[in-house]
Amino acid sequence: MSQTSYLRRTSEIEHYFDRTALDAWKRLTSDQPVSGIRATVRKGREDMRNTLSGWLPQDLTGWRILDAGCGSGVLSLELAARGADVVGVDLSAQMVAFAWQRAAEQQARSGDLGGQVEFRAGDMLAPELGTFDAIVAMDVLIHYAPADARRVLEQMAARTRRRLMVTLAPSSSLLKAMLMIGKVFPRADRAPAIYPTDPARLVADLVRQPAMDGWVAGRSHRISIGFYTSQAVEVMRP
Repeated sequence: MSQTSYLRRTSEIEHYFDRTALDAWKRLTSDQPVSGIRATVRKGREDMRNTLSGWLPQDLTGWRILDAGCGSGVLSLELAARGADVVGVDLSAQMVAFAWQRAAEQQARSGDLGGQVEFRAGDMLAPELGTFDAIVAMDVLIHYAPADARRVLEQMAARTRRRLMVTLAPSSSLLKAMLMIGKVFPRADRAPAIYPTDPARLVADLVRQPAMDGWVAGRSHRISIGFYTSQAVEVMRP
């Protein structure tokens, strides 16, 4: 993955989430009514978020966690409520502003967010973010080709002490059919291209890399609900 190709891809993703479909994603990540198709995506994302958060200890006191591609901050706030210090980063400055708004509303209701939470607009690989006990990237790497996704994970691992938890788009005839159907949607409503992959193979290739010495494959779980199909995978230091 060259720096040029990475920057080009992140620019495309930023354009979609920050300008083209901002209002649609705000509705999707709230409790506002949405269409039948988007309702299945909302339910799938909710189940996936619960899966990823469930892989972490209930008491996260002392953990520093990066929520890469934090969107509206739902997962960040949940992990902070369990004691973690969370940095939520997203390419979309507008979604980050929405996350700060959600945090303020939650604090006004409860008076305490638990651990510290900070939202930033920018690159999930920015070195100034520092190091973490865990990095979570939900439905982020699905927008990168498998080889590029693996290299992103290698860079994340270099800054992670305990575990990485990400989601990938599992290759299947059903997903390929849904992606083809999606091409008939208005272009303005389409997310950046999704790259189906073999999650087990990608993880196996990842942990064999010299830079991943000491890392092992962990849990894996697929969620498929309507138009949402994604697979959570975990790599960890034993």
